[in-house]
Amino acid sequence: MSHLVKIVVGLILMTVATVYWWQHDLEKTLNVSGPVLYSVEQGSSGHALLRDLEQRGWLLSHPISVKLWLKFVYDGHSAKAGTYQLDSQMTVAEVFKLFASGDEYQFSVRLVEGLTFSQWLMSLETHDQIEYDIDENTEQALISKWPWPPTGGLDNLEGLLLADTYYFTAGTKASDILMRAMIAMQSYLDNAWNNRAPGLPYNTAYEALIMASIVEKETAVESERKEIAGVFVNRLETNMRLQTDPTVIYGIGPTFDGNLTRKHLKQRTPYNTYRIKGLPPTPIAMAGKPAIEAALHPRKTKNLYFVAKGDGSHHFSATLEEHNDAVFKYQIKRKKQ
Repeated sequence: MSHLVKIVVGLILMTVATVYWWQHDLEKTLNVSGPVLYSVEQGSSGHALLRDLEQRGWLLSHPISVKLWLKFVYDGHSAKAGTYQLDSQMTVAEVFKLFASGDEYQFSVRLVEGLTFSQWLMSLETHDQIEYDIDENTEQALISKWPWPPTGGLDNLEGLLLADTYYFTAGTKASDILMRAMIAMQSYLDNAWNNRAPGLPYNTAYEALIMASIVEKETAVESERKEIAGVFVNRLETNMRLQTDPTVIYGIGPTFDGNLTRKHLKQRTPYNTYRIKGLPPTPIAMAGKPAIEAALHPRKTKNLYFVAKGDGSHHFSATLEEHNDAVFKYQIKRKKQ
């Protein structure tokens, strides 16, 4: 074998070995203990991101290997600004492919049924990945988009947003999340109203939403929702006052200290259903789908009363005499013990 041939063969073998080493080196996964979040700033170059990953100690691949890959394989794809989730199973190529895709990590916020709009705002304001932008102007802009305002119009967003878990990318505005919750409510309520049980004592879908909010506040026991809705429907149909404590508490407002008294029950507010007949003027909380379903498909029952048993559930009664006995058993007697 001539000297030249030996040189050529040697170069080929060296090249093959180098390519093999390079490919093997690029297959090394990130040096992270588990899923981590990483933010790509607007306009970040591949080389700037590479330096940052290296400085964090996350790269097991040799920087030269990655630089060559960026130059000859990455093909100039732009990394899109955003927050991404990286994990210990990802190679450098997979990391940069993720950056180029713009497939950002989805954060979540649970807007809980039974809470009020002001309580929802606290959840949004304290979430470190949400840009809180709610003020009078944004609230009014959202209110103006509600399609079925009651007589006299709307002055707040109570009950107009569907309780659910909402997913979003970092830096999403709170108003955008609330708009999604409103659209979700409009869609769900419109369909539910069109498929409601016949003969219900509601004139509008908004009135059904008021009822759903009361049901939501009265019980967290799923199996009781339709029964409680049935009791309230019976009261409406017999011109009996709803006499539900959560409406009284809502009417008292933020000054309520957690102790509902006889004086509160006598206090005249638009929401005190011990003093007014029919439904209160607005929902008293945010409702979820099961409560809306209960309001629009209440159980047919003869019951007119219910009392808390102390374990989260209720005892239902058809007559006042039976109800008074239940009150004594579950409320008065229990307090004496």
